[in-house]
Amino acid sequence: MSELILLVEDDPVLGPSLQQRLVLEGFSVVHATTLAAAREFLGKRVPSFVLSDIRLPDGSGADLLREVLSQHGAVPIVYMTAYGSVDQAVELVRDGARDYLAKPFNLDELVSRIQELLLRPLAPQLDDPFSTFGLSASMRGVRSMLDRLAGIDLPVLLIGETGTGKEIAARYLHAKNAAQSRPFEAVNCGQLSPELADSTLFGHEKGAFTSAHDRRIGVLESVGEGTLLLDEIGDTGPELQLKLLRVLQERQFRRLGATQDLAFKGRLVCATNRDLEEAVRDGVFREDLLFRINVVTIRIPPLRERLEEVAPLLTAFAANAAQRMGIAPKPATAAAVSAAEQHDWPGNVRELRNRVERAVALAGGAELTPFDLFPENTAHILQPASHASSGPTTAQPRSSLGFPSLAEVRDQAERTHILRALDETDGRLQDAAKLLGVSRTTLWERMRRHGIDRRVEG
Repeated sequence: MSELILLVEDDPVLGPSLQQRLVLEGFSVVHATTLAAAREFLGKRVPSFVLSDIRLPDGSGADLLREVLSQHGAVPIVYMTAYGSVDQAVELVRDGARDYLAKPFNLDELVSRIQELLLRPLAPQLDDPFSTFGLSASMRGVRSMLDRLAGIDLPVLLIGETGTGKEIAARYLHAKNAAQSRPFEAVNCGQLSPELADSTLFGHEKGAFTSAHDRRIGVLESVGEGTLLLDEIGDTGPELQLKLLRVLQERQFRRLGATQDLAFKGRLVCATNRDLEEAVRDGVFREDLLFRINVVTIRIPPLRERLEEVAPLLTAFAANAAQRMGIAPKPATAAAVSAAEQHDWPGNVRELRNRVERAVALAGGAELTPFDLFPENTAHILQPASHASSGPTTAQPRSSLGFPSLAEVRDQAERTHILRALDETDGRLQDAAKLLGVSRTTLWERMRRHGIDRRVEG
């Protein structure tokens, strides 16, 4: 059975063209032109992949992302965006989308990206999944604390910003436990709608409600004596908080529609990016539940507080991504590492991983440059010349020895040549592409890489 793609695009030319190409590639495609149509489809079926425009006639990409995550969890989502909406696309990637493509894009690259995302797991699969956990002094402290807690069955609360690695910490705690061969279950409470929460956590009996055609085992039961991570616990509503409190107090729960209680035998780990004490003061989180889950509280520091991890994480993610994609390794240049270490990483480790994986997939050269990691904002990396200028840039990145590498010289030469072609054609992309002997899409992508203003077409 072919993979099912939900395509959400209202452009009357681009939408059918994308649908036709994806069908030719062997995918099943449902084409929706509005957010309402996409919602209707999502209420009936689960797509394998979602490809969507960022701006829709009746909503936005953020609206669609919430719909997909709340109903179906971690379905890969890639957004198509115009040049002026790149910042919004980056925010969506930080919120859970897998990638974005700036229009116009190469259809072959799009198909390859879809295939790659469908084939790979969402988390990086390193030979040692914890080889990059605990590289800085602050994270070594976290790792040491988890080592001490591994054999002690106490609830643990992990706090920290989105993307810092709270789930990795929970998995590490589970792996260090003698019960590591038992299940590890992770539930994102922020993605659970009230209608699905009870069934997901507690399970239900056949006939418990209208659509309950079979018995369902909830995660409180399926985790057995393993570890249950309740991520984003601060986003739960008052009714679910009360039910979780009962589970922790009595170590029992009941499937929907059942008459007998079942024992909860697992270890509970909770995670949140919210200030739960403030939530208690605001009346949106139960104080008695907070007392139950924060027996041991561990703060996972943001990446900007552990910048010494950036270089080794970048190296590990790049090597892993290249291996999964079946391509030659693409090491980062010294300039790319320097740019990464100067970035404040608001999306933390998740943002770093997404940027590196995207760079490995799309980089035109054998190495990752600052432009590959930060395609949406190259001003702080290289001061771009006007498209009418043919002179070299004034701030070309240098190698660690202060001498330009071959890759940097090549990039500078290519940039200068593109500027000359644009000068010759008065900024007309189609004519410049013909002069350079490349396609318009290739020229557009090279201009993006080199920080050349793309709003030059006449």
